[in-house]
Amino acid sequence: MLVLITYDVNTETSAGKARLRKVAKQCVNYGRRVQNSVFECVLDNAQCVKLKSVLSDIIDTEVDSLRFYYLGNKYKTKVESIGVERGIAVEDVLVL
Repeated sequence: MLVLITYDVNTETSAGKARLRKVAKQCVNYGRRVQNSVFECVLDNAQCVKLKSVLSDIIDTEVDSLRFYYLGNKYKTKVESIGVERGIAVEDVLVL
């Protein structure tokens, strides 16, 4: 299923800046960045639970926030993009 993950991490302190980097690094491991604090991730249920747990452990719930939008498996009809695309499509194969 496609999960859209958005986050807002308070970066007024060095600890906040470190949390921001950690959140972004985890999201990069599971999907592609489509905007600065927005990632599209194609996940199964187990991956989704794991990623949510990892991200929840990183953030400070007093000053940071995470949002998960579950777009399901038929997400291609639910996503419209105008303008520059960042990176490759989330479902495309990347060969290194």
